[in-house]
Amino acid sequence: MSKVNNILLRILAVFGASGLGVIGAGAIAGVNLPKAIFMAGIGGVAKVVEGLASAFLDDGKLDDSEIAAVFGGRNKQPKNTD
Repeated sequence: MSKVNNILLRILAVFGASGLGVIGAGAIAGVNLPKAIFMAGIGGVAKVVEGLASAFLDDGKLDDSEIAAVFGGRNKQPKNTD
């Protein structure tokens, strides 16, 4: 999978995860549910896009470790079995 596809799918996942997090709060507060999901999803996506843009501005490229850091992941190091 190319980096672009990976990033787009991960952004979609961020939108979904952010949106699902407000379902309970929106229902309790009486906020229109689709509007609450949309606003939370857009907020999560904006944070990720800002992080990707900032990482790109540093050196003009995005490597796997920068992408993982923006999405809250980490570089997986092989475990030492010694």
